[in-house]
Amino acid sequence: MAFQTVFKRVEKKYLLSEEQYNELRKRLRTYMSVDQYGETTICNIYYDTPDHVLVRRSMEKPIYKEKLRVRSYGTPKPGGTVFVEVKKKFKGVVYKRRASMKLEQSDEFTAGNPVGTKDKQIENELLYFIKFYKGIAPAMYLSYDRIALFGNDDPELRVTFDRNITFREEDLRLESGSYGRKILPEGTRVMEIKITNAMPLWLAHILDELKIFPASFSKYGSAYALVTKERLAFRNKTEDERSDMKEKVNHCA
Repeated sequence: MAFQTVFKRVEKKYLLSEEQYNELRKRLRTYMSVDQYGETTICNIYYDTPDHVLVRRSMEKPIYKEKLRVRSYGTPKPGGTVFVEVKKKFKGVVYKRRASMKLEQSDEFTAGNPVGTKDKQIENELLYFIKFYKGIAPAMYLSYDRIALFGNDDPELRVTFDRNITFREEDLRLESGSYGRKILPEGTRVMEIKITNAMPLWLAHILDELKIFPASFSKYGSAYALVTKERLAFRNKTEDERSDMKEKVNHCA
């Protein structure tokens, strides 16, 4: 399969109900087609520093943010291909650089060692990122089932629909397959519209008619926010229990 290694585009996200998704798919049939891969499970390992500076900075919605992940299309087998990607966003424009390599090489590469990919320049850019963020390491597994559409008149126009968004913080290996906890309710999909120029008027009209509006949503950020909230609640509960125990001890004394 031929994959792009360099991207520059605007990506807009939307959260769709089952009803909105079904109606939108009907409307798009005239203008767009499903790509040759159909529905594909995309698997990712997101990397972060020990204090999670990358995801925390992203959640602050700065004008510039960046992240590192290793991605595979489906669960990779020994000798399978994976992609190491740096994704940057500046003033709403997304820039992505990625290098393909064997699954077995990705651990060595993300540890900061060159592996001799086809594009030396991109490899060096990725290695610089890895070395810049001290202690960067696997932080979260995240997968989802994606259907991708492309424009019949403009193949650069792409619309993707993601469902079954699954994450875990343990067993951070792509080859372990997709399992873990879900982020969104059953039936909810994340739609992304990826454009290199202005959004077509016909697409803007369809979104307006179906009352589909942009939403701020990050898969990694949402999963991190969920586990952070749970940990905070657990710590608070533990503190309350300790306080109750202290009161009982004092009363007995």
